[in-house]
Amino acid sequence: MDIPSLPDPFRPTPPFLPARRGAAARRPSAPAFERRAVARLIAWMLCGAPLAALAQSEAEPGAPAVPEAAPALRASPLLQEKIPEAVRPQLPIFVKGDSVTGQPDINAIVEGNAELRRGDTIIHADRLEYVVPDDLAKARGQVRINRAGNVYEGSELELRVDAFSGYFDAANYRFLMNGAHGEASRVDFIDRDRSVVHNATYTTCQKNDEATWQPDWVLRARSIRIDNEEQVGTADGAVLEFKGLPILPIPHITFPLSDRRKSGLLPPTVAIDNVSGVEYAQPYYWNIAPNRDATITPTVMSKRGVNLGGEFRYLEPTYRGELRGDYMPADKLRDRDRWGYGLKHSGTFDTPLGGLNFNMDVSRVSDDNYWRDFTRNVTGMTQLTQRLLPGDATLSWGKDDMSLSLRTLKWQTLQDVSAPIVPPYDRMPQLRWGYNPTMLPYGLDASVEADYTSFHADRSLTGQPNAQRSYAMAQISRPFLAPAGFVTPRVQLHATQYQFDSPLANGQRNAQRTLPTFSLDSGLVFERDARYFGRNFLQTLEPRAFYTYTPYRDQSLLPVYDTAANDFNFATIYTENGYGGNDRLADNNLLTLGVTTRLLDPDDGAEAARFGIAQRVRFSDQKVVLPGESTVSERLSDVLLGAGLNWTKQWGFDSTVQYNPKTGRSIRSTVGARYNPSAYRVISAAYRLQRGTSEQIDVGWQWPINDLWGDKGQDLGPGRGQGPGRWYTVGRLNYSMQDRKLVDTVVGFEYDSCCWVGRVVLERLQSSVTTANTRLLFQIEFVGFSRLSLGSNPLTSLKQNIPRYQYLREQTSTPSRFTNYD
Repeated sequence: MDIPSLPDPFRPTPPFLPARRGAAARRPSAPAFERRAVARLIAWMLCGAPLAALAQSEAEPGAPAVPEAAPALRASPLLQEKIPEAVRPQLPIFVKGDSVTGQPDINAIVEGNAELRRGDTIIHADRLEYVVPDDLAKARGQVRINRAGNVYEGSELELRVDAFSGYFDAANYRFLMNGAHGEASRVDFIDRDRSVVHNATYTTCQKNDEATWQPDWVLRARSIRIDNEEQVGTADGAVLEFKGLPILPIPHITFPLSDRRKSGLLPPTVAIDNVSGVEYAQPYYWNIAPNRDATITPTVMSKRGVNLGGEFRYLEPTYRGELRGDYMPADKLRDRDRWGYGLKHSGTFDTPLGGLNFNMDVSRVSDDNYWRDFTRNVTGMTQLTQRLLPGDATLSWGKDDMSLSLRTLKWQTLQDVSAPIVPPYDRMPQLRWGYNPTMLPYGLDASVEADYTSFHADRSLTGQPNAQRSYAMAQISRPFLAPAGFVTPRVQLHATQYQFDSPLANGQRNAQRTLPTFSLDSGLVFERDARYFGRNFLQTLEPRAFYTYTPYRDQSLLPVYDTAANDFNFATIYTENGYGGNDRLADNNLLTLGVTTRLLDPDDGAEAARFGIAQRVRFSDQKVVLPGESTVSERLSDVLLGAGLNWTKQWGFDSTVQYNPKTGRSIRSTVGARYNPSAYRVISAAYRLQRGTSEQIDVGWQWPINDLWGDKGQDLGPGRGQGPGRWYTVGRLNYSMQDRKLVDTVVGFEYDSCCWVGRVVLERLQSSVTTANTRLLFQIEFVGFSRLSLGSNPLTSLKQNIPRYQYLREQTSTPSRFTNYD
């Protein structure tokens, strides 16, 4: 490596500093060299004498030397990813080679192993001539340019170095961002970020050492315009070849050079089904601004007509959102116009009076059959294919210890004659206030919340009156905390009032309820060092006791608007009320006892194992229940058992069992296991039992088939697969043991050929008790270029259905120009 000599401090740096070597390098004569050395020595002495005198005059005679302060550190510009534009004109030019001749500030001619370097641009050639006034480099014979990691090679070059404008004849190229490469009869450099390659090829298939190598896929084009600033390539007069066969003529196309967003046509989707016939969807992506974009998707359905879908997204410093919609005029299937839209918005604003938040989630469709007829929503608006569509808007305010919110919620319920559903209640409106002081004396913790809600629904479907409900709850507690345990007594007071629009069964149009609740939560934590199966652990033993008491009040006449029974699990078993919502307060006089033990890694605290058990002891019957439920008279509840194992990072196990000791059977069980030894290798299985309702087995996987014949692949990092020529099997099977049939099935194969990925997926998803949607999805992905899909995008289905599924190609980091530094 040649290091140029430092310039004199008072002498301007010349445009280029030639570093001379080899036989042609010249050395100054001995007398001239000696005279120059003596002159420099005298200059250093003259410059240094005043400084030395000044230093001695400031120091006391005989005083100890004061150490100099350490120099301040500053960022180095040498390894900047992108050189600032203001710095570029000041960068020096270095040239070297076997022979360097020329005139300073006029020109330099380098013969043999010629190299010119300026900033992030390096030129190699057999012969190179650089004209200083024109900043023009001319190179011949085995010319190679490395421009910020992008490499061009050819036979003849003329280039204005700083502007990076010129031409390159008979060149080939390789881009750093995505590894794409190709050949061209000529490359025209427009500026530092834009170029045009003529009669060009483009592929991401990596060449091997075989003389007969041909890329699996290649784009041949009359011209390709490369824009590295926008990271977009534009090809004109192109044809896409796969395995040597032309498969798609492309008069004009734009394609990404990285994962950066760009405007242009996205890969089309072709699908066939018995409802819509042949579908062709052609999305167009519009990159409006760095924080706004839109996707417009027209779809032609042979049996139904034309559907226009769209999506608009925006992101601002204080708010964000998205708007999606579809419109199909004169749908032949239903002989009417069909439409659906959805809006999501969230924003936060700071004001002198406190913070404001506004959130909106609105979805609406044209008719009750929309969820059935648009099961594959091309704009990705899956919520529009559901039967309960919200119209939800919330304005909230908060300052210090106080909060206030105003909410309106109106549902659209899509009814099915064969399977009607009772619609949830609209909240028109709901007003909520909360107060949670944080600086209370004596270690007290208190809060107050109040809620007013006006509930509305179709009474012919709900079978009960609408109402305005006012609810308030105040609570105060005093936690006693210590490293070895805790005790938390708590007192709550609930007050509720109803105003009904029609009389109840007893003739009343209003009702009141006031109830106190007392609870005492306590727990201990014991620790010890333990060793199991050759590993050291920190083992804990954590017993917990939770007592709660709420007196009985008859609530059987009160309608139910927003209340349901809580799920019976480890999160809800230690709570005061067994119901979620405010229409039922269970009369409890019970004690919950439980114990948990955990094995923790002593080095990083990771949980290797967890085992827990809990049970409720009831001292009196629970008479307050939901309509249709029976009074709870059992003194001992079901036993809740839980276990979790993460013995290694590859294995995971988790289970929860609700066991009835009287019948000796489990009421509900969920058992799940996962094996994930490395990237692209995952198997998960789950068993779910709801006694008398459902019993299912769920298995999902992604695994290389090449493992069967000993090909374990390579660890290339996330988003890069495991090497070329590998097959993967992917799928998820959900089997109902009660019905003895597969409920949901997703099974497919992926093939990774390094520069292209093929996918074929069979998907059958249950849409109702008697019907299911079946489709065959096919896709070929030309890595770094585009995807062609038949029957929708299989990647969406795989990601939604297979736990921990990983894309074979997903750019996780942007390569640095120094990864291909010359």
